[in-house]
Formats: sequence, structure tokens, C-alpha cells
Amino acid sequence: MHRFTLRLADLATTWFAYSPIHEAVLSLRMWSHPGHYRLQSRAFEQLRPSFERLDSRLLLSLVAQNRWVPDFLTPRPSSPAPEFRTELATVRSLPPELLRTELEQTFLPHGQPLPALLEAELADPEQLLTRICDSLTEYWEACLAPTWWPQARAALEADLVYRARVLAQYGAAALFTDLDHRLNWTDGVLSINRHWTDGDVETAVDGRGLVLCPTFFVRGAITTIDNTRAPQISYPARGQAGLAGGGSPVPPRALEALVGAPKARLLALLAEPASTTDLAYRLGVTPGAVSQHLSVLAATGLVTRARHGRSVLYRRSVLGDELTGGR
Repeated sequence: MHRFTLRLADLATTWFAYSPIHEAVLSLRMWSHPGHYRLQSRAFEQLRPSFERLDSRLLLSLVAQNRWVPDFLTPRPSSPAPEFRTELATVRSLPPELLRTELEQTFLPHGQPLPALLEAELADPEQLLTRICDSLTEYWEACLAPTWWPQARAALEADLVYRARVLAQYGAAALFTDLDHRLNWTDGVLSINRHWTDGDVETAVDGRGLVLCPTFFVRGAITTIDNTRAPQISYPARGQAGLAGGGSPVPPRALEALVGAPKARLLALLAEPASTTDLAYRLGVTPGAVSQHLSVLAATGLVTRARHGRSVLYRRSVLGDELTGGR
């Protein structure tokens, strides 16, 4: 069990963020442990030709047999929506003399030696750190940034909007309960049921703030290996089925007759916030076509819209819910 103790002031400084570098690093598990994150399998199979053109041995060596990755590769976000290169600069800033310790914390506690490739490269830790960061940049630019990340970012932004609404309407206890089955909130203590290590760990948030990060590449809430780091928890993001191409809900026929099939399909999808880009991806149409229909739906009060970061997110209004039967 990992317990985070939060005073009242700590609750006030608990916030949400998504992280492109977290997604890049954790997504390496898709290649080292295929099948563990099935909702992303289809998308990553499409990325395989690009991945196989990379020199990926170094990247894959960073993922342990139990799917752990070094903490320094997933720094705590400094803002709710950081840029990849900003976060990569944080990774590059690690003092090279700490690199061996960071890697050993990932592999050695479970009786795993450092991978031979990493052990050999640690003769020059500064060069190894540079190689790791350069390889992550190549992976990001070749595989994730062109098509996967825009869709993923929209889903992560929608997750953050949903969590903010839960917190505002129902409070912190409901928020933590809704995040993940591994989490438990009792008397000012947020606990993670840690099946991956033995023993209990206590962390006092103590004015440092707690950051909660949605991600596509965990099967339950996790935190850092080193419990002295600034507190953060990663949890499974909502909306993964839509991103994975899991199909669209079917709108009522009466609604199609009233507003037309395209607008009815959009209303059916907007039970949760989504961006124009995300909707276009799920429907297989152009963002321009979606934007035209959304403008009409917004003008008639069937959807609401709000800006989050660089995206505008749409969601069914109360009237839209009534027309779709709450679907």
C-alpha cells in the first residue's frame, strides 16, 4: 500500500495534468509487452512500420520485465498541458552522475541486472543521457506526433474536463473514488493498492501539491518508484475505446429524423467532452465537416463548448441529453 497524506491545504493544491513525455515513455510498453494495453493495440500496429525503422534497442532496454520505467523519464508536469520539448528539457537536465542510480532503482529491486546495453553505455553517462533523449525525440516525431498524439491529446483533455466537473459537483471523495479501483480515500489519506511491491510506503504531500495524470498505458493507478519525489499519481484515462476505434453509439432514429444523421451521430458521441479533431477521427470525416455541424448544434443549444488549453471541447447540453435519451 502507498499512502499519500493530504491536509486541507494539500487538497487545495491537488491538480490535474496530462504529459506528452509520459505518454511517449509509457507507450514503449506497447512494444516491449505487447497485448497488455489492448485498447491501443490497433493504433500501435499502424505505427509499427515507423517504429521498426528506428534504432529502438536503446528505448526498449529502458522498460523492465515488470514494465517499470525509470522515474527521471516521467517528470512531474509543471503545467496542466506541457509541450513535449519542454518536458524533454527536464529529462536532459538530470545530472549525469545520477543516471546509474535512476536506472538501478528500476531494475535491481526485482533481481534484474541492468540490461547489457545500458551497463555498457554507462561508462559515459552524459553521452548515454543524450542518446536516450535523442532517441525519445526520434520516436516522438516519427511515430506519435503526426497522427496518434493529436487524437490522444483530445481524449486526455476531455478526461481533465470530466474530472474537474466531478470535483466541482461531488467533491474530492467522489473524485478519488472515480479515478481508479486501486485508489481509496479515507480520513485525509489517499491510498494506492500497490500489488507490484511488498510493504507499505507513506508519503506526506506536505505543501508540495499532488498532480494527477491520465494516461493510456497503465491498467491501474501507479506512482513513482522513488517515494521522495514530488507527489504524482498516474491513472487510466477515460475515452480510450473511442480513440481505439471502438465504434460509435447509435443515435435514436427519431433524433436522426429530426436533426439529420450527421448531427445525430455527433450528439450520440458527445456524452463526454470531445474536440473537433477527435470527433472527426472517430467518424472518419474531415474536421471542417464536423465543425459545420457543431456550429449548428451549438447555435440551437444542443451542445455546449469550452476552451481547454489549445482545444475547444464540445459536450451535449441538458437539452441534447434529453433528445438522445441520455445515451
